[in-house]
Parts: sequence; structure tokens; C-alpha cells
Amino acid sequence: MTQPFELPHFYMPYPARLNPHLEEARAHSAEWAREMGMLEGSGIWTRADLEAHDYGLLCSYTHPDCDGPALSLITDWYVWVFFFDDHFLDMYKRTQDRAAGKAHLDRLPLFMPLDLSTPVPEPRNPVEAGLADLWRRTVPAMSGDWRRRFSVATEHLLNESMWELANINEGRIANPVEYIEMRRKVGGAPWSAGLVEYATAEVPAAVVGSRPLRVLMETFADAVHLRNDLFSYQREVEDEGENSNGVLVLETFFDCSTQEAADTVNDILTSRLHQFEHTALTEVPALAAEKGLAPHQTAAIAAYTKGLQDWQSGGHEWHLRSSRYMNQGATSPAAPWQGPTGPGTSAADVAALLATAAAERLRAYSHVPFQQVGPTLLPDFHMPYEVELSPHLDATRPRLTAWMHSAGMLAEGVWDEDKLAAADLVLCAAGLDPDATLAELDLASRWLAWGTYADDYYPLVFGTRGDLAGARLATARLSACMPVADEPVPVPVTGMERGLADLWARTTAGMGPEDRIALRRSVDEMTESWLWEMSNHLQHRIPDPIDYLEMRRATFGSELTLSLARRGHTPAVPPEVYRSGPVRSLENAATDYGMLVNDVFSYQKEIQYEGELHNAILVVQNFFGVDHPTALRVVHDLMTQRMQQFEHVVANELPVVYDDFALSAKGREAMGAYVRDLQNWMAGILNWHRHVDRYKPDHLARRAHGFLPDRPPLAPRLGVH
Repeated sequence: MTQPFELPHFYMPYPARLNPHLEEARAHSAEWAREMGMLEGSGIWTRADLEAHDYGLLCSYTHPDCDGPALSLITDWYVWVFFFDDHFLDMYKRTQDRAAGKAHLDRLPLFMPLDLSTPVPEPRNPVEAGLADLWRRTVPAMSGDWRRRFSVATEHLLNESMWELANINEGRIANPVEYIEMRRKVGGAPWSAGLVEYATAEVPAAVVGSRPLRVLMETFADAVHLRNDLFSYQREVEDEGENSNGVLVLETFFDCSTQEAADTVNDILTSRLHQFEHTALTEVPALAAEKGLAPHQTAAIAAYTKGLQDWQSGGHEWHLRSSRYMNQGATSPAAPWQGPTGPGTSAADVAALLATAAAERLRAYSHVPFQQVGPTLLPDFHMPYEVELSPHLDATRPRLTAWMHSAGMLAEGVWDEDKLAAADLVLCAAGLDPDATLAELDLASRWLAWGTYADDYYPLVFGTRGDLAGARLATARLSACMPVADEPVPVPVTGMERGLADLWARTTAGMGPEDRIALRRSVDEMTESWLWEMSNHLQHRIPDPIDYLEMRRATFGSELTLSLARRGHTPAVPPEVYRSGPVRSLENAATDYGMLVNDVFSYQKEIQYEGELHNAILVVQNFFGVDHPTALRVVHDLMTQRMQQFEHVVANELPVVYDDFALSAKGREAMGAYVRDLQNWMAGILNWHRHVDRYKPDHLARRAHGFLPDRPPLAPRLGVH
């Protein structure tokens, strides 16, 4: 069969190495698969199929340093996961039987108890039998923290099949940004990273959730998935009829040839590997120093990082050799340079490596700021909800101005009354909560004004001076202005500090310690994310779309917004309802819609007048190598998908959540009110952007800040009084 495109040159700086226990793993996995019922008689595989796929070779390449028993166990896991994939394809994807597929998936978590003394059901098929056996053999060697993480990663891996089946049923091909995000969340690479820990060293629990370790895993995942998309396009798209393939997504959305789409996927893959390297060499060592990790803990992170690198190079080598994928011509170096040959040397094509790497590495750092871009041609926004405004709108405007003066936020050279009026944050608050009392609208307007002012303050005061140390100090002091109990607080010396101290006192009056902790965490998440933006500016680095979206939720204050919105609906709604997948999906869809609205309206303000690097349109332009109108189309499509996801969850998934948690009538009513709050929030955000002067060309030409204040604000000190 003719290949649909020529495989590109791959950036792979780490040579693959082969584990010496290869034959032991091959023999063991073949016998184990027969015992589990995966071979003759299964209707899915024969012994010849298993030998042709050669998962022993895959695991020997991806885990070159572990001992024989560990390699055999890991190989059994990969035999199981690929058998599961082919079994699900044959039983449920080809038949389009979504109900039966869901019933099959719903049973599998029962075979992964965190406590091994918990009884498990009797396996009904080879998938269940294999999972039960593997779980029993694997988890005793690992901590409870690792068990929980690996269990979640395995469930996400299994749930990918339902997402793919739903897309096949709908005939829908994902948005490019949505695809990369979802592929990471439900794809197999986070699961593979868990087995890397098993083979190398367990990551210390103290840093598992940190941004550097999260980025390592996520960039690893993206690179693994995108590489697999290139090699598996022919099998997945032409044979299986799947829509979940990155090459298909790009060729469909950008209306380009399959070859062009494949080359672009490879560019993205290269970009993710560069991000991995950057994080491993800069952020991870800084994290170890910041957390004061012991030498053995630092060594564990280093071993894990090296294990992820080994997986990348080994996985690539296996794709070149497995009968499962199209790989014709991929092992032949195109460059005339003659070097070593044999296993592990496909990455030694030096000319190709340099040709593909340099441009991709420079792209994220080569943007020219303050380009003349002009106003964005606004698209037709999908907004199914009507905006309503609080009747206290006019009364609150002068009250907000007086409060901003009293806090000193109009006397530091960043804002004045004209800029406050151009932002009209009261209009925003009046749309977000149309039923608010005068006091509630006062409080909401002040939170919005404080957050917007602070968001302008950081890049203008600290960013233009490259003063990351000053920004860190200011962030620490802001956190100290939010006491949970009776701890001492600093005397406020800036408008930001005075404003936050006042808001904290007003908002937390009568609030319990747990709610105070949650609220402070949401504010800290927002202010600390501004440091991430500053760090990117100092490096002149445009983030990739997924890193941007996840951090943009923080820079936009999404968790703060949600935390304040939930206040009126507890305790009628238990915390576990808010933690459920559908509710988090609902909240992410709403907040993503709002922040993308902001990026569309603020494009000229940020790119032309402020030299900003953190705007979704610019991020998409840079990452996919497209022009402004095409990037706008990607962002607009993503906004529409987010809104449709919101509507889908409300109509189809929330009723199931209510039943699953046996939510009372009062709780259901409270959740209904919370949904309406989110609907008002999205409608109010869009209405506010349409009407305020803050983003209009005439105001930007007259007042856009591209300057430093006449005098620096007072230098805060961290000491408390």
C-alpha cells in the first residue's frame, strides 16, 4: 500500500539504547498473553500478530536500564494496553456500540483497588484478566501517591476510547488546539510516564504537582502522541476510520495537503521537545533548590527525566521497526553524512537534525514586539445567553472611583480616572451578577478593578524593567495580605496591597478557615501566574497553545472568579460535586470562553501597543506558523467549541452527576443557580468587551500604556508589623 505522505526528518538528539534483557521480555510476554487469553481464540490477535508488533522491542528501547523482571512486567503492561486498544476497536468502534463500550470501560477501574485487600470482580474477558494480574504484581512496589496517580492515568487512557468513539459517531474532527489538549489528557503518554517512574525512580510527592514536573510530563506526552500520529496515520485514518489523528486534524482545519499537515505536526513535535529540554535544564534545577530537596530526591528527578528522554528516543526507534505502523523509507538517512549504522543510530542524521531543529527552536523566541497590527475584525460570537444588567450600575460607578482613590491605585502612574472609566469594571460586574445587591455589586466591582489594575501593574512596573525579583517580592507581600487566622500581616505600602487588604477583610468576614484557604489559593494562583508571564518576557518566549491555555486560566483569575461564584451555593452543593469531571469541564468551558473573548478584543492593545507575548491569537500564529486571520479562525472555532461543550454538559452530563451524588432538591436548585451564574458570566464578559473603550482603536491611540510611570512606586518590604 502506498504511504499517504513521506515521513519527515525527526528531531531526536538522544540515541536509542537497547535493554540487554530483550529476549527474556519477549518470551515472558508471549507466555503471559497466552495465559490471559489474548492470542488464539481471542478473535483479536494470534501469536504471529504479537511477534510482529514486538512489544518486547518497544519496552527494551524505551526502558534500556531496568533489570529483567522489571522489563518483563513493563512489557506485559504494554501488551495489555495495545490489546485493549485493538479489542475496543473491534468490539465497539467498528460496531459504533457506544453503550456497550461504556459498560466495558465502567468495570475496569474495579480491577485497580488502591488497597490490595479490596476484592475485585471475576474477570470476564482478557482485558479484565490482564489488568487484574498486572495491578496485583505492580503496585506493592510503589507508594500510595504513585498508585493513585497511576490509577487515574490508566482510567484516562481507557476513557480516550470513548472520546474517540464519540467523535466517530458525530463525524466531528477536533479543533487543532482542542485536539492537542484532549490527546494529552486522555492519551497514553501520562500513563507511560508512570511506568517510567516504576522503571527508574519515583518522583517525590512534594514536587509531583509543581509546574516544572507537570511541564516535563506534558511535553513528553505531546511528543509521544504526535510522533505516534505521524506513524499511525495510515492505519488509523485509512483503515480504522478514526478522526483522532493530528495529521488529519491539521489537514482538515487548515485545508492543506496531507504532506503539509504531516510536516506541521513534526514542527509541533519538535517544539514540544525543545520545551522539554528547556524545562529540564532551567526550571527543574531551580525547583529542587527552591524546595530544598535532599540529594536522593534530586537524583530521583534526574533519573525520571532521563527515563523520559530514553522513552522518546526508544519509542521513535520502535516505530521505525514495528509492523504496526507505516515506516517505509524512514530508516534511511537523507543526508550524505556517513556515520554509524545499526540500532539506535537513526537519530544520528546530523544534517537533518540541525536543519529541522534550529528554525523550530528560534520560532518561539523570534517575535518582533510592537508590530502594527490594527484592530481585529471581530467574528460572529456564538452566545446563546442574553445579557442582563444590575439596576445598581449607575450608582456603583462613582463608588468604585472613590474606592480606587482611597486605596491609592489612581496615584501610582499606572491608572488615572480616565483609564478607570475606559475600563468600566462596574459594567462588567453588573453583567456578571445582574441580581446583585448594591453592596454585592460594590464588592464584585472592586475585585474586578483590583485584578485588572494589578494585571496592568505587573508588566508595566516590573516587566519593562526586567525586575523579576521585585515582582516576586510584591507577590509574596500580596499573599501575606490575606491572613487565614491571626497571623501578622505587612503594613500595606502600595495601592495593590491596600486594595487587597480591604477586599480580603470585606470578603472573608464570617468565612471559615477552609474557605479562606481556598480563596487565598485562588488569588495566589493568579498573582504567581503573572510571574510566569514575566519569565517568558525576560526570555522573549511565546508559550505553546496548551501551556498558554492552562496558564491563561490562572492569569485571567478564573479560579478566583469560580471561588467567589460558589460562595452563595454552599453547603447545599457538596465539594465532591464541584470536583467531579463534568462540573470541572463546565467551569473550564465557561472560563476558557471568557478569556478567549478577552484575547480577541485585546489583540491590538496587547500586540501593537504593549509588546505582549501572551495572547491566544499570537500563540496560535507562532505555534502553527499561520497568519493573523487564520489564527483568529482557530481561536474563534475553539471559543465556539467551548460554548457548545458548556451547553452539552448542562443538557446531558449534569443530570447524571445529580443522580450519581444523590443531590437533594435544594442542592439541584443551587447547582442550577450556579449554572445560571456561569451563563451570566459569559454573557456579561462578552457584553463588557463590546462596549468599553479599553480595547477600542481611538482610545488605544490616545492612552495605551507603552511607558513607565513618572516615578517608581514605593518599594515594598516583606517584613510584617
